[in-house]
Amino acid sequence: MASDRYVIVGGGLAGAKTAEMLRKEGFDGELVLIGAEDELPYERPPLSKDYLRGESPRENARVHPEDFYGEQEIDLRLATMVEAIDPNRRELELGGGERQGFDKLVLATGAEPRRLDLPGADLDGVHYLRSLPESDALAAKLDQGARVAVIGGGWIGAEVAASARQKGAEVTLIERGARPLERVLGAEASEFYAELHRAHGVALLTKTEVERFEGAGRIESVKLGDGTGVACDLVVVGVGVMPRTGLAEAAGIALDNGIAVDERLETGVAGIFATGDVANAYHPFYGHALRVEHWANALHQPEVVARAMLDKPASYDRLPYFFSDQYDVGMEYAGFAVEWDRVVFRGDPESREFIAFWVKGGRVIAGMNVNVWDVTDAIQDLIRSRREIREEDLRDPDKPLEALAGADR
Repeated sequence: MASDRYVIVGGGLAGAKTAEMLRKEGFDGELVLIGAEDELPYERPPLSKDYLRGESPRENARVHPEDFYGEQEIDLRLATMVEAIDPNRRELELGGGERQGFDKLVLATGAEPRRLDLPGADLDGVHYLRSLPESDALAAKLDQGARVAVIGGGWIGAEVAASARQKGAEVTLIERGARPLERVLGAEASEFYAELHRAHGVALLTKTEVERFEGAGRIESVKLGDGTGVACDLVVVGVGVMPRTGLAEAAGIALDNGIAVDERLETGVAGIFATGDVANAYHPFYGHALRVEHWANALHQPEVVARAMLDKPASYDRLPYFFSDQYDVGMEYAGFAVEWDRVVFRGDPESREFIAFWVKGGRVIAGMNVNVWDVTDAIQDLIRSRREIREEDLRDPDKPLEALAGADR
């Protein structure tokens, strides 16, 4: 394999970790990592949290220090656009017409923010948050007393709202649903976050539609569906992301809510793989494909894709996991819950220290620990066990989670 050339398209966490893992797994051929941004590969979670608040330096967001790529003989090409993939000729077309050959290819192209197609959406002061420069531009305006309207009550919107309040800004969070985060967490658990934001002075406008943005050259107001307006100095739009599949689609690579890959993260085209936010991967535990837009996938899938590229045994079967920090509340969520029978709480949400379990058919399918630590492994064991567990045992803090998961092992 010393004569092989492996190319990774995408200079984020998934791409950089894939390059790292290929070297760790013994690949000694030519290794090219292509990133569209003129930035060393970095992680995105800090962009809405400590980096946005100015509490963490830029270097801390980087996946590796600058000298890592030279030491590992990784040809890192920044500010480079990939225009097309030619699977038959095993070539990429780069910006400017350059051709780049490959023996095997990884697509780690990530996702991009959904844009609002509304009048005034191009006004100065309307922000999206997916990159370091976007975080920098937003941070520069989060002064004491700044009036911020956040559109969308998902994780990005909720975290930006929290960071803006911690910086002393006045924040209005506008959400189409009944509560922020309800689409993911359901009514009971999302109500905890609604109350958390209210307690920190965020004005929550739920069941609310945005009609347009208004201002003379720059944003001055968000006009709502009921005709009222929210005066603001800046807007942050967080209404979800879309996987970047354009290159794959144009190359004839199969799509299905992202780039369709098997449990080895290989597409239908032999030798072409996908990883991270863009990959919709068959999951052995669930028996169907999952596309997970979270840091943990971008961190851990590269080990599997590297092994698969080197023709070693490889299967990505980690349970979905993500975390969020808002104010003084940290949480971790494990599992995958689209529908459930009920949510069972261990501890009182009002105390801001509790575990929530999503239960279906008597089995735990997801769990979230809030300001309770070192329980994620046990929660994942509960999910993997597929055991039916009594609700009173889930609620009882004297019943160790490890015992519930392994009682009949």
